[in-house]
Amino acid sequence: MITDNKSVATLVEENLPQQRTQTIGGVAPTYGKEGGTSFPARRLRRLRQNDRFRRLVREHSLSIDDLISPLFVVPGHGIKHEINAIPGNYHLSIDKLIEEVKEIRDLGIPGILLFGVPDPQEKDQLATGAYAPNGIVQEAVRALKKNVPEVLVVTDVCLCEYTTHSHCGILQDGYLLNDASKDVLARTALSHVQAGSDMVAPAAMLDGQIRAMRETLDGDGFVNTPIMAYSAKYASKLYDPFFKEGTQSTLSHGDKKTHQMDFSNSNEAMREIALDIEEGADIVMVKPALYYLDIVYRAKTEFQMPLATYNVSGEYAMIDAAARIGRLDKKLIMMEALTSMKRAGADIIITYFAKEAARELQ
Repeated sequence: MITDNKSVATLVEENLPQQRTQTIGGVAPTYGKEGGTSFPARRLRRLRQNDRFRRLVREHSLSIDDLISPLFVVPGHGIKHEINAIPGNYHLSIDKLIEEVKEIRDLGIPGILLFGVPDPQEKDQLATGAYAPNGIVQEAVRALKKNVPEVLVVTDVCLCEYTTHSHCGILQDGYLLNDASKDVLARTALSHVQAGSDMVAPAAMLDGQIRAMRETLDGDGFVNTPIMAYSAKYASKLYDPFFKEGTQSTLSHGDKKTHQMDFSNSNEAMREIALDIEEGADIVMVKPALYYLDIVYRAKTEFQMPLATYNVSGEYAMIDAAARIGRLDKKLIMMEALTSMKRAGADIIITYFAKEAARELQ
């Protein structure tokens, strides 16, 4: 019930200063209170009446420059197999990977995030294939830098694709050993950079992994190679299409909840990000994206660091599936979803929509 003849708008304005909100990059707006203006003098719809006005005052704009395309490389030749769970994305042999990256370059997308899918016979308990000089990622990086040098090649650094159990490191009595595993991750990152990787993206969410990689890279002379850390990576079922069919690394047992984050937590994500920055991360990441935009916003507001979001396979698959049965317009929902990440504070968006989005943005 409204009392004292105060309008709803007046009551809202009086309560606005009590809200604990913070605006990215500036002071919280006052909504015209000082000027004493309200309806009918103030009509916010004036600047929404046509597309020209809407474009003129648009606060956030998605750009091709924001996009990174995830790609999956496999052994062999002449292979381009669509991943059923992530339609429009493929397992690619190195020759087909080069063709795909040339198309990505021609669309203006600045970079790719590369995942290796090794031969199952190359997997073992200690993930030795992850840092092999002739491993699938290392060979692919060398080929890409030779044939498409202008595209940034970012390599995912994790061990789950290279272990027989598909956990992100070395197990002892069923528990993931942190320090032994981070040392293997650092060795893997170095092997990627030695092959020509422009930036490494450690994904395992192990304590101290960023410092281990930074020290290892610096010690080998790669002081200018940046690290994009999966700083707030949640234990999410939205990764299922990626693991089941993308990297073909479904867990043999258990889960990853001892190292990936509990999806109930927000403050913990800020602690994880702060530690990664302290250890030497150049870019921090929140993964997944759409269900975690509150984390994206907090990360950008609190740290003002270059920030990536990963629009993961499950998020992509839901939109694609809904579009296929006519429930949603895929292009419009795609652009709305990606723009929401930008609006929340993302500088970089890793997405399976990258090529489709780039075509829309041209």
